[in-house]
Amino acid sequence: MIFTETKLHGAFVIEPERREDERGFFARTWCRQEFTAHGLNPTLAQCSISFNKKKGTLRGMHYQVAPHEEVKLVRCTRGAIYDVIIDLRPESPTFKQYVAVVLSAENRKMLYIPERVAHGLQTLEDETEVFYQISEFYAPESARGVRWNDPTFAIEWPPAERTINTRDATYPDFSL
Repeated sequence: MIFTETKLHGAFVIEPERREDERGFFARTWCRQEFTAHGLNPTLAQCSISFNKKKGTLRGMHYQVAPHEEVKLVRCTRGAIYDVIIDLRPESPTFKQYVAVVLSAENRKMLYIPERVAHGLQTLEDETEVFYQISEFYAPESARGVRWNDPTFAIEWPPAERTINTRDATYPDFSL
């Protein structure tokens, strides 16, 4: 796997290294040893998928607080997404900054999202599916979010007719 750190410390774009032959290719998308060697949390508690019917579906920006802080490894297995993360770590030099990456079934890239970094996405195609590997179990009492269009973060989203649920659309303005 090829690990490329983003401007947000501890957040990586990960690309599978293909071993190709006449049949196609084989590539690892997860290796505890490689994640550990890069200083990343290799814990895996659960895997989830989201299926999104329409282009423009927006999910996020989600995270969990202590004692259930979570790491996520996100991969688009069908279609394409504009994947966004926001650094919510006050001690970080990139606090309140965001990174956006296009993940698609075609490019097979993944995004490693460390603890205390919010995650959200907007689908770029109809019938898009996203696969999540998560280090902690979902704990509703620790679930939090920030609004996708909060001016504090000034995220530049692709233009779209958006589908977003009420919870994600109505998080209050960000404050510590």
